[in-house]
Amino acid sequence: MPEYPDITLYQEHFSTLLTGQRLEKIRLRHPFLLRTVDPPLPSFEGNTVLAVSRIGKQIVWEFKGELYLIFHLMVAGRFHWRIAGAKAGGRNSLAAFDFSAGSVLLTEAGSRRRASLHCVRSRESLRAFDRGGIDPVNATAAAFRAALVRENHTLKRALTDPRLFSGIGNAYSDEILHRAGLSPFRQTRALSEDEADRLHTATVAILREWTEKLRKETGDTFPEDVTAFRPDMAVHGKFGRPCPVCGTAVQRIVYAENECNYCPRCQTGGSVLADRSLSRLLHSDWPRSIEELEADPVLGRK
Repeated sequence: MPEYPDITLYQEHFSTLLTGQRLEKIRLRHPFLLRTVDPPLPSFEGNTVLAVSRIGKQIVWEFKGELYLIFHLMVAGRFHWRIAGAKAGGRNSLAAFDFSAGSVLLTEAGSRRRASLHCVRSRESLRAFDRGGIDPVNATAAAFRAALVRENHTLKRALTDPRLFSGIGNAYSDEILHRAGLSPFRQTRALSEDEADRLHTATVAILREWTEKLRKETGDTFPEDVTAFRPDMAVHGKFGRPCPVCGTAVQRIVYAENECNYCPRCQTGGSVLADRSLSRLLHSDWPRSIEELEADPVLGRK
């Protein structure tokens, strides 16, 4: 799922490409994409984009007359910038938005259709799409701590809760927790003030570093290579590969449709966290320490 750095790049490029542009035509290829119909989608045709912003992981196009199109890409939705009137065919195509300067194509990989488009009238209605999470990059340490301990959850869950923090998802929460040297299963209210401040510092650093890294990689071209798995990441998507800090094999916990990646030496004091499904399968054979993990020919592979 596109997170803070990717959404920021989308916002910046759309601001440059679309602000002041007239939306000539909307080509909706999959009706399920459209989740609200007041105002009706055709009413945006002929209107002009005034600004582009973000609400959490959502991209907002603002039009004259306090009208808004709100896009949520979910896991596999992606934007593409093409020449004006570009063909919007293909099984992954959801919609196309034609401007005189070019066309924005919206696609979604896979068979499950989760991406959404809402048509909204008035700023008051727009506020309903804000889950309330603070901007993690610009929040003070005090505001960050206050959001963190509002409810008692694991750090992984808290960082990815849009009611607490805006724009952080599965990938960057892994990177943040690794940088902070904290277990994803630590409880938020069990952190000391120093640990909470360390987490705040890591959050700001990771999100800023990756936003700047992606800006440099993209340059003036529209961001096409939007992915949650990047070669330079420390632990996310790196199961079984060596931690770049200590060399210990990165571990993971799989739950629902997500996974949590961490270093047992840097983050959990040498303990290997129990993966709900795999540890049940292995029972007593599940490694409890780095030593047992590294002795296992499969789980300890590098």
